[in-house]
Amino acid sequence: MTAQLHGEHSPERAAPAPAPRHAPHALAEAGDLLRALAAPVRIAIVLQLRVHDRCVHELVEALGVAQPLISQHLRVLKSAGVVHGERHGREVVYRLVDEHLAHIVVDAVTHVEEKL
Repeated sequence: MTAQLHGEHSPERAAPAPAPRHAPHALAEAGDLLRALAAPVRIAIVLQLRVHDRCVHELVEALGVAQPLISQHLRVLKSAGVVHGERHGREVVYRLVDEHLAHIVVDAVTHVEEKL
């Protein structure tokens, strides 16, 4: 049998350093976050909020999606810690909790668009 079948590296290729390990709970929470970002409407919401804080009716207008659906997606994003809502009179204005989250979405969309 060859060295590769036994888990050994070929002589011309050095073994890479191991990637850092992460706590299992951190990996589970990262998975939850990525699942929360996995719907196209939620991705569109994050992209809108990256530009400016918005209330529900502004998101409805910008995305052409029904208000109940926008509200449902905002609840998912809020429970995942992606967005935060702040009441201003009769409206709730939503903003991204962290700019890192917008980078995840922008990078994913850019990656796909580069392939088109």
